[in-house]
Amino acid sequence: MSAAVAVDRLEVVFDRFRALNGVSLDVQPGESFGLVGESGSGKSTLLRAIAGLVPVASGTISVNGRQLGRRRDKAFYRQVQMVFQDPYGSLHPRQTVDRLLQEPLAIHGIGDGEKRIRRALDEVGLGSGFRFRYSHQLSGGQRQRVAIARALILEPSILLLDEPTSALDASVQAEVLNLLEEVRRRRNLTFLMVSHDLAVITHMCERLLVMQNGEAVEMLAARDLAGRNVEQDYTRRLLKASEGFSRPA
Repeated sequence: MSAAVAVDRLEVVFDRFRALNGVSLDVQPGESFGLVGESGSGKSTLLRAIAGLVPVASGTISVNGRQLGRRRDKAFYRQVQMVFQDPYGSLHPRQTVDRLLQEPLAIHGIGDGEKRIRRALDEVGLGSGFRFRYSHQLSGGQRQRVAIARALILEPSILLLDEPTSALDASVQAEVLNLLEEVRRRRNLTFLMVSHDLAVITHMCERLLVMQNGEAVEMLAARDLAGRNVEQDYTRRLLKASEGFSRPA
């Protein structure tokens, strides 16, 4: 069976700065795979390269066994959707929720819009009462639920999740993560998820890749990360930093 996402020796260069340097990974169908590392490690750049949002200097990206070219076609976006970090920036402020959800359906010429919109809103726990609200009338958590609904409406098989809860309050983060987990199970989705929060990744993912300075450092099972069974010093430092600061008594 082909990998859902396969990346082979990927390089991304911005004005002579090498943002990704020979990164390889494969994500199996139905798997939840995490990317971790400090800011600037290249994890979000890797997601954006897969989504076609940044140019690739060399290497290959394949989705469901098909190697991607420079441009992403409509068939790609039917299979792969991305949820961004900032629910404030990713939703158009002058469009109602209904319009935001209609747009991808119109672009792809999908007819059963009414049914899909109702299903998507129900699935993210909003219901049709939210259809004609504007994004400024919603809380951060509700906006991210709309962003997830918009990603689901084309019924993709793969979601790229770029820090999907880091802009939200701690109490709302858990709700949105539980929602994503539920949706993945129900739809048998493949997740490729970026987070700086190791606890989130060990909770949500089965395997993960640790990244530093645009390079792959270590591939791990989530249970090994949780059990501190790691080989690289950089991974140990990440674990130590994630423990936070204990306040003196």
